[in-house]
Amino acid sequence: MIDFWLAAGLLLLVALSFLLIPVLRGRRAQLEEDRTALNVALYQERVAELQAEQEEGVLNAAQLETGRAEAARELLADTEGVDAPRVARLGKPLPLLAAILVPVLGLGLYLHFGASDKVELTREFSQAPQSMEEMTRRLERAVAAQPDSAEGLYFLGRTYMAQDRPGDAAKIFERTVSLAGRQPELLGQWAQAQYFADGKKWSDKIQALTDEALKADPKEVTSLGLLGIAAFESQRYQDAIDYWNRLLAQLPPEDSSRAALQGGITRATEKLEASGGKVAQAPAAKAAAKLKVTVDLAPELKAKVQPGDSVFIFARATSGPPAPLAAKRLTVADLPATVELGDADAMMPQLKLSNFPEVQLVARISRAGQPTAGEWIGRSQPLASSTTAAQKLTIDSPDK
Repeated sequence: MIDFWLAAGLLLLVALSFLLIPVLRGRRAQLEEDRTALNVALYQERVAELQAEQEEGVLNAAQLETGRAEAARELLADTEGVDAPRVARLGKPLPLLAAILVPVLGLGLYLHFGASDKVELTREFSQAPQSMEEMTRRLERAVAAQPDSAEGLYFLGRTYMAQDRPGDAAKIFERTVSLAGRQPELLGQWAQAQYFADGKKWSDKIQALTDEALKADPKEVTSLGLLGIAAFESQRYQDAIDYWNRLLAQLPPEDSSRAALQGGITRATEKLEASGGKVAQAPAAKAAAKLKVTVDLAPELKAKVQPGDSVFIFARATSGPPAPLAAKRLTVADLPATVELGDADAMMPQLKLSNFPEVQLVARISRAGQPTAGEWIGRSQPLASSTTAAQKLTIDSPDK
């Protein structure tokens, strides 16, 4: 911040120089004018003395004229090189007043419209915080400076949760949702904060938030974990096991929370069996679909395409939404190429290959890099999404 004020001060000095330099020059000109007036007065006084001496008989007429000429030459010598007096000037008061008002007015405008608080926050965030409390204070100031920043609100809400302040976190997540929209992850975070803020009491509001989140994304991890906790607390152990198993399936193998989650499933299983119940077996998961396809370019088109043209390879349902179920992107230079399209390549979680019995393979060349429109295309015949045999696809037709 000191660097900023130093730079501002230097710019202010430059601005003031445009106002003060003319004033200083004006003072020098005034001094020259005052000296000229003094010389004229001395000349007039000398002439008066010469006339007095003539009247007294000390000087004759010739000597009087000689004295006058000598005094005139001295006056001309003293005033030589002095500029002619200016008819009008701005005067001193106005520039001096402007020199005072410019910095005062500039400072006032900057403090009102400027962003000194954001500059200071930027400087602070460039350094690592020394404690969680310091991080919280920074985030709170950032949110105050930028109240419409959904990202800042989200991080502040997560920080409040880490500090066991669920009530504050719930309010922050509600603001985040109002700004960023009802995204599944945000709804899950809001529901979790509200649950702990209410003393672990389930409510219709929390149920509605988790239902909305899971409807939009059945894999939303915060909602799955929260529903498992709520089921366990209310002794609905089978529901807790089901929710946590669904959550466990979403976590990567190296996730550190898998051990704790597995421990919760084990405890819920023990309590269920201790109460005389039996753990229901989860339904067998549907096998993930995976199609292997080799894509090549028709010989007659090789002279009509460029190596850098984009090649989009995707599978779409023959009866269903037109959006691709899985897609890969290559270039013409990569052809011929063999790729695999599977559930892992799904464009949206609810649109997977395994969810549709029959699909069509498509490969499109687009010089503009647009997956929905191009110059050349190749299509396969409809085939089952469970097909395991490798397929061949040739790009050979104009894309209409």
